[in-house]
Amino acid sequence: MHRVIISGIGAEIPEAVITNEELVESFNSWVDTENARRESTGETLLQKSDSDFIVHASGVRSRHVIEREGILDPTRMTPRIPARPDDALSLEAEFGIASARKALDHAGLQPSDIDLIICSASHHQRPYPAIAIEMQEALGTKGAGFDMGLGCSSAAAALHMAVNLVRSGAHKRILVTTPEIITGHLNFRDRQTHFIFGDASVSMVVEGLAQGEKRPGRFEVLDTRIWTQMSNNIRTNLGYHTRTAQDDPYMINLEGNLIKQVGNKVFKEVTVAGQKFIVEFLAEHGLTPQAIRRFWLHQANARMNAMILKLSFGHDVDHDRAPMVLERLGNTAGAGAIVALSENHADMKPGDFGLICAFGAGYSIGGALIRML
Repeated sequence: MHRVIISGIGAEIPEAVITNEELVESFNSWVDTENARRESTGETLLQKSDSDFIVHASGVRSRHVIEREGILDPTRMTPRIPARPDDALSLEAEFGIASARKALDHAGLQPSDIDLIICSASHHQRPYPAIAIEMQEALGTKGAGFDMGLGCSSAAAALHMAVNLVRSGAHKRILVTTPEIITGHLNFRDRQTHFIFGDASVSMVVEGLAQGEKRPGRFEVLDTRIWTQMSNNIRTNLGYHTRTAQDDPYMINLEGNLIKQVGNKVFKEVTVAGQKFIVEFLAEHGLTPQAIRRFWLHQANARMNAMILKLSFGHDVDHDRAPMVLERLGNTAGAGAIVALSENHADMKPGDFGLICAFGAGYSIGGALIRML
């Protein structure tokens, strides 16, 4: 059994930004138009959104997105992403490669050093050919590639798989990439979810550590863990069978099939499950939360993370101990915890422990206990 390290980390954040105020202006403009129609038909009127509500509910103040103009157009309210021909690089592969190259540079490796790519995200652009295989061809990596997903725990779940494949000797170096273009799947006309998500891509290089090899500034992965429990409180029904339920299967109705969640239940249940997962996982290694120098948690909800940590520590925990990128980036699904890791690890000292922990739809939780070399 081999020792395993994360030798490279890379994050790619789109340049385009949407503030809460811009998003609310677009949403409320659409609500005005929709309510005028509903008044004439006697339907229930919709409630407007506001920036204070968004900050209170999530902690998000802005988000970076692949394309903003289509999202902010009240007559469209979804990104405007032109289709590409089959022989052109897909948008998701392109986004994944952008963070992958940064991770490879950080690891001091070439694409030809990689023998497996795992593309793990909450939302894939298509089911086949696998985005990972497309990335393999474009980058020039060896071996194989495959796609997987576990909601917002996707990066942590892929890390769990990659670490154990390297530890067993099945692969030497694995590129884990999580390109999250989640705005393409978001219902920007749903007041409960329209403000939550942003786009980001992250990648990690996972490889073995040779006997006596020194890799200062890198993280050894001591253990990983995943946990799941069925819940419909975060769900999407968009898939192959969506069309089969329509009267006209060639005119797909997306109403009710995009992302939806029961926010209050998710908050309560995931907070309890997340705190239990963290404490029990650390206890297996004889550790308490106080022994962990830094936590990189899923960037979904500021109040949720604060509550999980307060229950774990018995007191409030500051940004230094558990850094947040949510306020400026929004919830970037599987990418969030790794963005936080990428931006907040350079000051750690040899021997410092860290914990990556993501949670989301499923319910699912993924964790990795790591130590700075």
